[in-house]
Amino acid sequence: MSFDLRTVTRVVGGSYLDFGIADHTSCEGLARVGEYVVVASAEFATLVTGSVDDLSARFAQGSEAAAVTARAVFVSDQDTPRLRKTLAAHGMSAVLGASLSGDALHWRLAALLADDRAAADRLVTAGTRVLTQVARRGGATAVMAELAHRIDGWAVLLDAHGQLIASAGAGRLHLDDAKAVALGTPVRVRHPGLQTHQVGSDLDFTGYLVVASRSSATGRIRDLASQAAALFDLVLRTRNPSLTEHLGREALLDILEAGGREAAVLLSRWGVREVELTAFVLGSRTRTVDLERLVERWLDELGIEYLFVADPGRVRGFLPEQLAGELASRVASFAPPGASTLHLGLGTAAAVDALGRSAVQARQAFDAAAEGGAAVQRYAELPTVDFVLDAISGDQRTQLGGILDELRDELGAHGELLETLHVFLAEHGAHRASAAKLGIHRQTLVSRIHRVEELTGLSMSRPDDRAAAWLALRALGR
Repeated sequence: MSFDLRTVTRVVGGSYLDFGIADHTSCEGLARVGEYVVVASAEFATLVTGSVDDLSARFAQGSEAAAVTARAVFVSDQDTPRLRKTLAAHGMSAVLGASLSGDALHWRLAALLADDRAAADRLVTAGTRVLTQVARRGGATAVMAELAHRIDGWAVLLDAHGQLIASAGAGRLHLDDAKAVALGTPVRVRHPGLQTHQVGSDLDFTGYLVVASRSSATGRIRDLASQAAALFDLVLRTRNPSLTEHLGREALLDILEAGGREAAVLLSRWGVREVELTAFVLGSRTRTVDLERLVERWLDELGIEYLFVADPGRVRGFLPEQLAGELASRVASFAPPGASTLHLGLGTAAAVDALGRSAVQARQAFDAAAEGGAAVQRYAELPTVDFVLDAISGDQRTQLGGILDELRDELGAHGELLETLHVFLAEHGAHRASAAKLGIHRQTLVSRIHRVEELTGLSMSRPDDRAAAWLALRALGR
């Protein structure tokens, strides 16, 4: 509302007496002095009218009634030393010496407030209409820019995890304050007067809209921001794919991983023109993150097709190699309160008719990221052993693993000797640490290692033999 105390003073032709309520304070209500029983808002002023005797009687009722009355602004045609003394004694601001009196003054003020509310409503309606139009053309980013302009301030749009979706005005400069207010973080907010609006319902929560304005028209700004939040709920709402669509995308991903001409033709029909793609696998140890919704939003921001499918606890798919770094940056910077880090595995770029190898690489990179606690792991940055094993055929893997066949028991299964060798090599040949991890005596460990050397012909004192044993273990899936 733009109808403030200065406007009231000017319209009724009086003078303003300030006893604690500044003359630039906006007005939000009107009442008879004897009917004013509750302070509506500390941010706005409520006007009260009546005779000086009515005012004195109200003050005489007691401390509670006097305290409530003093929080309003008295408007009267009277202006006497006695009245001024009474107002000063109770710290009540007033507009005195108005040109109208009695009911005429009261209804004049009522008409002014009604006109102001109607004007504010028209501004909100017009603003909402414009925001809707720009949403059709430019989406959430365009709505944010228009909203910041209309409220003469800045705006920040956060997702349900407190991550930035879009900002306008000086929003990025106040991002920490916006997050603190939206998420209820107990920190000192440096920017006063922030408004937070929920985007979406409690049952289908989308995020937060935080706004701040240099204007004093708080009510209009609140109404307009509330309408914008409802609009963002439509703009950002994630589609709810049916079971048929999920199954269809899963089948399409299987075709891509199988490779061949059929995969290339399918991508062409899908509208994907790249000649190479990179596989990715994204997952998290917590269920508080909606991975599918997150990936959909990120791919929308990157402007690429939905070449992914959601599996339990993870999402797998393909994207252009030149955008793999952008996805990795989003994953690395994603840190929702109370949730564990996301883990992303990226394969190497592969031709669109041979994506299977990249998919396998992405899964291996994801497993390495999850085990090591890394946010992002590229297959190309994995240890050399993985390259060696990936480069050989299945028969060669079997032959490599055969180095340790002598360690099998009577039933052909690997038992404690193989486990002892694995722990011993993983602990870099440290006897004490290996024995502790296996839960055996150190001398028992030494005896088992000697037995392994006798059966395999390998010597754990030679680097080449230790490397061969480790490769054989990895070939066996250890």
